[in-house]
Amino acid sequence: MRLRSMFAQNYRSLRSIRMDLGDTTVFIGENGTGKSNLYRALQLVQAAVNGRLAHELAIEGGMLSVLWSGPRSKPKDPARICFEVEILDEERAVAFRYRVETGLRPPCAAAGFALEPQVKAEQLSIQTGHRSVTMMKRAGPSISVRNGAGRMEDYPDQALTSETAIAVLGDAGHFPEIAAFRRMVANWRFFHGFRTDRASPLRHPCLAVTAPILDEDGANLAAVFATLTHTRQDTVDLDRIIDSALGGARIVVPDPGETAEFALTLPDFPYRTFHPRELSDGQIRFLGLAAALLSYRLPPFIALNEPEASLHPDMLGPLADMIAEASKRSQIWVVTHSMQLAEALQSRCGVRPRRVIKEDGATWIEGMRLTGVIAGEDEDEED
Repeated sequence: MRLRSMFAQNYRSLRSIRMDLGDTTVFIGENGTGKSNLYRALQLVQAAVNGRLAHELAIEGGMLSVLWSGPRSKPKDPARICFEVEILDEERAVAFRYRVETGLRPPCAAAGFALEPQVKAEQLSIQTGHRSVTMMKRAGPSISVRNGAGRMEDYPDQALTSETAIAVLGDAGHFPEIAAFRRMVANWRFFHGFRTDRASPLRHPCLAVTAPILDEDGANLAAVFATLTHTRQDTVDLDRIIDSALGGARIVVPDPGETAEFALTLPDFPYRTFHPRELSDGQIRFLGLAAALLSYRLPPFIALNEPEASLHPDMLGPLADMIAEASKRSQIWVVTHSMQLAEALQSRCGVRPRRVIKEDGATWIEGMRLTGVIAGEDEDEED
């Protein structure tokens, strides 16, 4: 399953931007250009699928905080935030396209709270060849869905203004195409750095439960390492990366009891193990990235936001090696300030970094056409 394209409109600095995405996509740019808004737009698509879109926008300050504040092409049009993604199921040659729009409550309306984000419209369609079929459509509270006989019908329940129809229908359990799309998007992982303070979950033991994938906050880090060591019994890649990035260090993962734990041995102190609480911020953060990218089972899509934070420059080469290896099993999205990391990824993955810029206050990609194609990328793929 591959995320083929994304579209965002009227969200923060994203006035209107559509782009095609490859197996590995690297964004680089100055502070304030909107790199993190691109990353966040995909998180909000996942939030919509999980039924938490209004909640997540409210956390950001609500609609008045997240709406594009610049000029609109048609000033009288209602201000709405729109997100759209297209996901390709390459095995079945089927493309899923999902679109969701949110806005403010009309002044005279009674439904919903005055400033909460309200879901206005949604649509999920499936395309096979040149034929596109609408599976679900929502306008206001009303939902239409394609039944088992292939006909569109009104769903008996209406959605609240804060609910997404795709979550309502997915929870009903009667619509396999909708459930398949939800599973795809729900399995995405977004790693926006890791806490490294003393209370960080990365520095503490966790419950000894088999962990094929790292949690987004890294809380099951020790269990991920234990799963690689004792369940998969293969830590060759992990050992090599830790040795390269951490100056000859070795990971030690004891057999789990009630909890899973790990430690490091360092070449200068071969007879002593160093527990996570003793490691530097850079060391513990790198170990979190290693677990995210080398876990037993990788998610279909991994987004890394500024993974170079707190890392010594000598760690960026091994980080690029891990990303390149993970890209063989998962689609990767990297947002970075580091030209060194971007160049290392270009060398290892053969992808040209996309430079994020501002044009008239709006986030844009240097060299990108309005269709979403980046000038020169098609030539790179042919090479």
